[in-house]
Amino acid sequence: MISALSTMRHRLRMRHLHLIQALSECSSLRQAAEALSMTQPAATKALQEMEDILGVALFVRHSRGMEATIYGEAVTRYAKLVFADMEALHTELVGIDAGDMGKVRVGAVMAPAPDLLTRAIVALKASHPRLHITVQIDTSDVLVQALQQDQLDMYLGRVPDDMQARDFTFEKIGEEHLSIVVGAHHPVVADATPQAMSSLTGFSWIIQPHPSPMRQIIDQTFRETRVAPPVSTIETSSILTTLSLLRDSDMVAVLPTSVARYYADLKIIAIVPAMLVGTLAPYGLVMRSNRRITPACQRLIETIQVAAAGMDLR
Repeated sequence: MISALSTMRHRLRMRHLHLIQALSECSSLRQAAEALSMTQPAATKALQEMEDILGVALFVRHSRGMEATIYGEAVTRYAKLVFADMEALHTELVGIDAGDMGKVRVGAVMAPAPDLLTRAIVALKASHPRLHITVQIDTSDVLVQALQQDQLDMYLGRVPDDMQARDFTFEKIGEEHLSIVVGAHHPVVADATPQAMSSLTGFSWIIQPHPSPMRQIIDQTFRETRVAPPVSTIETSSILTTLSLLRDSDMVAVLPTSVARYYADLKIIAIVPAMLVGTLAPYGLVMRSNRRITPACQRLIETIQVAAAGMDLR
């Protein structure tokens, strides 16, 4: 039976969490004890204490080692968050002591990266030059996992449909439109008239992997226009790979319109006058609902909001 919250608060100790974390990284109780400079009997006693405190079995012992129960997996996730928070606290305190503002880890889908996020970072670094900013550009399904694992403080994107909405907060920032693009030298560039999807499927396509929303729009377009999808495809979410392939081939790709315009202005790619079917859900600021917002993260949020207010993101 699960123990009362008061029991957990008064009896659970950091040494218990250290052991849980060590067990998640080692294959046996003996190895976990060695990693913590404990004797195996002491580690066994600490694990028994923790199971008594929580009122559940955390690990099952096998000949091949220790296997976490469903309760053990939950406690392991909690322990890792506790130590990640402690590391973040230490970093923030050291930064404050050194005159820094701390650090913020932000993720983003492609659409806001070249304009909105860039503007926000430039503005924030101008006012807080010693703020450490880490940026990860990826799809929302990857970014939400990084957020859950405490590798990000926030991201600009969407909450995937298979995630529990109550675990996150979402503030709408803008719309994401898509464009079909080719290399600047592509044979269709000379034809300024609207292109039918059927005229483009003879080329190889660079597409986002499942389950990205962009891929769903591409698949929907071929279904609803009743055009057979291209036989030759390359799946990647890397913008650098996409641009390199477009530069050196006659391939076709789909990019967020904001990204497409940025690179089209640089004469690297060209936007094809062809329509995609369907629209993406709006993107916005996504954070975990049960996590404290650090001062550095709050400053970035406010800077993004100000930058978005001065742009037409509809």
